[in-house]
Amino acid sequence: MKGGGMKKLTCSFCGRSSNEVPVIPGADGNICVDCVRHANEMVERAEKAQGGSGGKTPPLPPTPSPKEIKSFLDQYVIGHDEVKKVLAVAVHNHYRRLEASEADGKKRGKAGGGAFDGVEIDKSNILLIGPTGTGKTLLARTLAKMLGVPFAIGDATVLTQAGYVGEDVENLVRYLLQNANGDVELAKRGIIYVDEIDKIASTTDNVSIPRDVSGQGVLQALLKIVEGTVCRIPPKGGRKHPDQEYIEVDTTNILFICGGAFVGLDRIVASRTGHHAIGFGTDGGGKQADAPADVRPEDLVKFGLIPEFTGRLPIITTMKDLSEDDLVRVLTEPKNSLVKQYQKLLSMDGVELSFEPDALRELAKAALSRKTGARGLRAEMERLMTDVMYEAPGNPKMKKVAVTAKMIRERLG
Repeated sequence: MKGGGMKKLTCSFCGRSSNEVPVIPGADGNICVDCVRHANEMVERAEKAQGGSGGKTPPLPPTPSPKEIKSFLDQYVIGHDEVKKVLAVAVHNHYRRLEASEADGKKRGKAGGGAFDGVEIDKSNILLIGPTGTGKTLLARTLAKMLGVPFAIGDATVLTQAGYVGEDVENLVRYLLQNANGDVELAKRGIIYVDEIDKIASTTDNVSIPRDVSGQGVLQALLKIVEGTVCRIPPKGGRKHPDQEYIEVDTTNILFICGGAFVGLDRIVASRTGHHAIGFGTDGGGKQADAPADVRPEDLVKFGLIPEFTGRLPIITTMKDLSEDDLVRVLTEPKNSLVKQYQKLLSMDGVELSFEPDALRELAKAALSRKTGARGLRAEMERLMTDVMYEAPGNPKMKKVAVTAKMIRERLG
């Protein structure tokens, strides 16, 4: 170049010059930044195709005790002490089962299958029954967070059997694999939560008549992956076709947690026990009551689930509807409570946010009237805080906001 300027470089891979794109010089050649990015993508794809992220999946960390699991859940989920205790024991046993499998595999010089010293430990999947907004999904998500395993969530109502338009059941495993960054071994340790499982049950006492023509097929397909099967997942997603390669994921060690409201199950339990129905239909005053505690597999079969499927969910636990006191605690006590979230958001603009105790109770009452459990809290909080969040950014005069009960009655009443 004239004037002693820097020499023009050319990428040895794509041929573009440094006038078009930044080029990194080398001893025997040069490479542009676009080719560097492309090379990185190729390496990542190759690593994922080998079932990992470049290295061997680390061994399982020590499984926390049931008390440690429950203590962690207490930080994020309010109430449901008995449910959390049942979940803590079930999850502890499940991951100890995986530890036994790994230990047995090392002893035999190959992957184990759940047997240890001649004793095979069966997988115990979980069914959570309770009204909407009680925290079923949050419990499952928090468990995965504590254990450091990938988590996937799916809605049973959008699943269809093979050949129908909609979500294939194997997509649940695909989502889990994606959340494990393509690491197959890590995905095998994950947790899948299937919500609204009650919505695909049969609509009558005859379990051969499902909610629609494909409902029975969905239950059968779910049965296979819950029990344990090898799913063939397209590496790039989308629909399967005969000529493409697949990533195989064995679901034998994946923990499945299913959840649903099961409205009307209380009447089935009452007819079996001979007691007055105290379930979570309505209590006569239009208010949701507690879920029946003594739910048995035969009750779920009568509700409309197929017997084989209920047999794969041996741990059944029920959740009570949240009370006004529970909702007040939900607002402030969890680590990521709504009040703490808004306080953090406003503190970024130099605004201090506080709530009077009576204001929290008024907010809980407003949310309770929605009959959607804890979900109603966020909707009411959004309505309450919209004007504040609109005015606060860039307003040097706003230093403190104190929310009172009167303010809530006026804005949400």
